[in-house]
Amino acid sequence: MSIQNTSKLEDDNDNTSIEDVTEEELYPILGDNHVINSSTVSVKTQRGSGWFGSAFLVVNAALGAGLLNFPKAYHEAGGVLTAIVVQSFFLVFVVAAIMILGYCSDIKKTNNYQDVVDSVCGPWGRVTCALSIALYCFGTCITFLIIIGDQWESLFLGTAHDFYCKENPIYMRRTFTICVTCVLFVLPLCFPKRIDFLKYASFIGVMGILYVVALVTIKYCLPFTVPGTIATSPKSWMDVFLVVPEICFAYQCHVSIIPIYSCLEKRNLKEFSKTVSLAMVLCVLTYTVTAAFGYLQFGSDITSDILLSFEPDKSVMVATILIAIKTYTTYPILLFCGRAGFDALWTMAWKMSDLEIQRTERRRRIITTLIWFGISLFLAVLIPNIGVVIQVLGAFAAVFIFIFPGVCLLKSMQDKIISGIEQPWSVYHLRSFAITFIIMGAFIFGLTLAQALQKDIKGVSADKSQFTCEHT
Repeated sequence: MSIQNTSKLEDDNDNTSIEDVTEEELYPILGDNHVINSSTVSVKTQRGSGWFGSAFLVVNAALGAGLLNFPKAYHEAGGVLTAIVVQSFFLVFVVAAIMILGYCSDIKKTNNYQDVVDSVCGPWGRVTCALSIALYCFGTCITFLIIIGDQWESLFLGTAHDFYCKENPIYMRRTFTICVTCVLFVLPLCFPKRIDFLKYASFIGVMGILYVVALVTIKYCLPFTVPGTIATSPKSWMDVFLVVPEICFAYQCHVSIIPIYSCLEKRNLKEFSKTVSLAMVLCVLTYTVTAAFGYLQFGSDITSDILLSFEPDKSVMVATILIAIKTYTTYPILLFCGRAGFDALWTMAWKMSDLEIQRTERRRRIITTLIWFGISLFLAVLIPNIGVVIQVLGAFAAVFIFIFPGVCLLKSMQDKIISGIEQPWSVYHLRSFAITFIIMGAFIFGLTLAQALQKDIKGVSADKSQFTCEHT
């Protein structure tokens, strides 16, 4: 079969036109030896997302485990004022990194983070970036599943305490709730090819987060007695950096930002800036209000999961359910990005041609999703606490927020300078800014990773809810 000067391909049975099939579906029809010519063949393309809907994808990717851990990070940093100042300082670099990635992705219209690095830094940059993304996303996916188990456990303790503690039926056990609910509610969302499929689920997840913010705020406005001491300043200047891993982990949406940008209906930096602005405003308000009000209610007795600090009344039980629902909708976003990183490594290792990559894409996507989901589920059942995990992931998040964007910007500006064409002073300033990005990222990565490993060596026990089986 061949295609010559025609815009329609008709099947003998149902007269299906070429406009009604996607490019991926054409390969089984045309075979390996045929090339699809875009000038003569019309292939249906999916419509992109608007900037407003995409903002909820960004928020859903950023808001997650970090929200629950943020109030305790305020305590470790030396109080609300210190933490907010540090957070505001780093937010400038967080937003700048997002816009740098958007700018660099437009150079060759790349569709994911590792391709951005590849287009600017070459194949070795792509390999390093893809490996880092795969490892980071895999660790984050494990954290999300742990949170799901925590929320179900808190729900059972609050609503059926005696039955749960005395009978401990199999359908209430942590292993069962994580495995069954994730297979039912998470796995089906992990198979789509495009990330904007999750925009509606992301909206539901963001609404759940806003309920948690409202809950913490309302409880702060009601009369309460602070059980612990409230810090007003850090014990030492090094304590200021204890909040940095949580900031990096909490605002790290950079891995998923390029796939989201690539799905915009109007792909340009102006539309992208609208998405980023709305998403960052929602994230800053959510994190700051929850962390400040949550910490001021419990002081030094705050737990690494803010919901565990409250007495489990009905409003808190609703919050635990919504956090679980929100986590169900966030896991697929991180799996999507991690799967893309792994897929890049796989296709490069086997030196697959573009045609082979396209023809086998669906099979690779399904197999990788099933393996990824199965292993992360197994490890989530074995790991009880997210505190140290977040510290380690926060260190690696600094790589995506600072180092890779800094390297991309530096290489882009350096290419302009060595082109021989006279450049404006802004190019040299941006080069200096990129070097600052890289140095800061390396410092934060080393410091936060050392802090996480130090905590791990000392041993960090899991936080206890105020309502447990030992509660009387």
